[in-house]
Amino acid sequence: MSLTVLIADDDAGIRLSVSRFLESEGYCCLTAGDGAQALEMIHRYQPHLLITDIAMPNMNGYELVRQVRQHPSLRLLPVIYLTARTELEERIRAYRTGGDVYLSKPFDLNELAAVVRNLLDRAQLIQMEWQQRQQPFAAPKTQQITVDLTQREKDVLALLVAGLSNAQIGDRLHLSARTIEKHVSSLFQKTAVHNRAELVRLAIEQGLVERQTSSQA
Repeated sequence: MSLTVLIADDDAGIRLSVSRFLESEGYCCLTAGDGAQALEMIHRYQPHLLITDIAMPNMNGYELVRQVRQHPSLRLLPVIYLTARTELEERIRAYRTGGDVYLSKPFDLNELAAVVRNLLDRAQLIQMEWQQRQQPFAAPKTQQITVDLTQREKDVLALLVAGLSNAQIGDRLHLSARTIEKHVSSLFQKTAVHNRAELVRLAIEQGLVERQTSSQA
């Protein structure tokens, strides 16, 4: 299951370049040309992360994030400000309004992708911990499961556990990011998990990576 990123920017070129790059990294991308449209799409599609410009028509990025943070279900939505404004006062205001990261234009797409992955991984871990705390007396799941993985899936899984992104795994295995995303999707299906954090935890608990290591010895 691909994670969804919403990109809000009145510059069509920025929207296109960022969405295409992140889609090549395995994300599902939505785009909005102004803050008002972005807010409506957030409520409709519930994206996992928001990337927003500051200077936009109808509603600027500050107001967009302020309204997002007013909704309890969106208070933990990761937010990246992507803007041409470089003044210290603007960065301070961005963080005070609820932004997680402030990147100035021009920016590097690889750095943006790394920030996106870091924020999404953290958000998923927080969600998992919260869900576990909701059931404090639930018995731990210790039942061993059997997962039939191909050798390539084992290779990808080991690098996921090591904390590498799809692009980094592709570089390590000499495969495209799209191919890596297909392997990750297959791992999700075979293990019945919904995100990378759950997959990594399952791999560690069930010893899936250890079995890979022993099979290669």
